[in-house]
Amino acid sequence: MKELLKVLIVDDELGMRLAVERALRNYIVSLNDLDVEVGFTVIQTATGEQALSCVASEHPDIVLLDHKLPGISGIDVLREIQDDNADLLTIMITAYASLGMAIQATKLGAFDFLAKPFTPDELKSALRKASRHFVIQKQARQLAEEKRRIRFQFLTVLAHELKAPLAAIEGYLFILRDRLAGDDPAAYDRIVERSLTRIEGMRKLIFDLLDLTRIESGQKKRELAKIDLAESIQMGIETVLPAANERKIIVTLQTPGSFPLIADRGEIEIIINNLLSNAVKYNRDGGRVDVRVEERGSQLVFSVSDTGIGLTREECARLFGEFVRIKNEKTTHILGSGLGLSIVRRLARLYGGDATVTSKPEVGSTFTVTLERESAPIA
Repeated sequence: MKELLKVLIVDDELGMRLAVERALRNYIVSLNDLDVEVGFTVIQTATGEQALSCVASEHPDIVLLDHKLPGISGIDVLREIQDDNADLLTIMITAYASLGMAIQATKLGAFDFLAKPFTPDELKSALRKASRHFVIQKQARQLAEEKRRIRFQFLTVLAHELKAPLAAIEGYLFILRDRLAGDDPAAYDRIVERSLTRIEGMRKLIFDLLDLTRIESGQKKRELAKIDLAESIQMGIETVLPAANERKIIVTLQTPGSFPLIADRGEIEIIINNLLSNAVKYNRDGGRVDVRVEERGSQLVFSVSDTGIGLTREECARLFGEFVRIKNEKTTHILGSGLGLSIVRRLARLYGGDATVTSKPEVGSTFTVTLERESAPIA
């Protein structure tokens, strides 16, 4: 990335102004650790009054400010510009450097000092330091703004996801309170079941949010140990069998054998349970779910294929985002947090792998997770 900083040189000596402009004309600061190259464009003024006007109109990023000027002094200029330009970096230049002036300028917000006469190398060194500070401050502001934007987006989506089930439960409670469903006990039983389903959906959303937050913050305690991936998959299959049997969906592990892996058992179970539960939820009655595991070099490849409603290419591209739920006439009745697959991908990447999907509408989907068998040492 390239950054062009505007430098204002304020000095009553024309030779000094021209020397600074000449030294910075083709000077490039390469900040490799920040992935930024900084160049400079120079503006000149000879007096403090001109400097104040230029700061207001040109909005420079760095000011090289002589202390001794005709009219108002450099200190007076510094006092004025720092009040309204918090991001502006000022480098004081003076032939009358003193401890008192340095302390005063620092209190007023001066970033650095150059004592006359200074060499081109000394000038460039000061500009390198100032440009690094400027870029870091700019990136910090951008990061803070991005965090605010993401937080707002997150809270907006979360409120939307909770509003619908809460409204539904509230409506059901009014029906129960006012006995609006008549005298048929079965009608009230259905209302209670619907309310419990909505509550279960909100509970899953909360648990998924907690999992995602712990993963992103690095605060999730990981207990790495040698586990058998096939055994964990079999346990996951047993968990979804009641829901699968109710809809006559066959779930099978196609690959027998043992597949040792160094991992946190809870994290692997989150991956497996998300993929298996989705394969059942989005399947058709009487369908199949086929689970396979294979070795590819240092990786284990775990795939879950279903005969469900399938996805378009555009839907596949969005699927691993946070709060993404594919909504159409075939999925409106299926509850979910929209976070499960995002968590699956994040966990897979903790193990040096990834999560992907291939799908065809009306045919089915295959979700594939790759995991490095020894991505981290056992603590």
